[in-house]
Amino acid sequence: VQLVESGGGLVQPGGSLRLSCAASGFTFSRYDMSWHRQAPGKERELVATISMSGRSINYRDSMKGRFTISRDNVKNTVFLQANSLKPEDTAVYYCNAGREPISYWGQGTQVTVSS
Repeated sequence: VQLVESGGGLVQPGGSLRLSCAASGFTFSRYDMSWHRQAPGKERELVATISMSGRSINYRDSMKGRFTISRDNVKNTVFLQANSLKPEDTAVYYCNAGREPISYWGQGTQVTVSS
């Protein structure tokens, strides 16, 4: 099983990034997917979730209107479009595949928002 995140980097405040998470080794379309993030010195927090079909999507309140989660069940990839980025969005971003009781995690991709 592999979840490989990409697309992170250094961006100025107000900028955008598109994170990707490529999945392999399991039946991607049968798993709910989510993005989480962990800032230095803080606990990991949920950013957004998307159901197996993509029909049900939820966001952390502070991300609503700025972040968009989506998935491609043909390419086995989940995306996170992050717009209007703020310095407080700086964190390592992780994707997760969940199907109770199974949970897979990627290694994370660093997002740094700074001028």
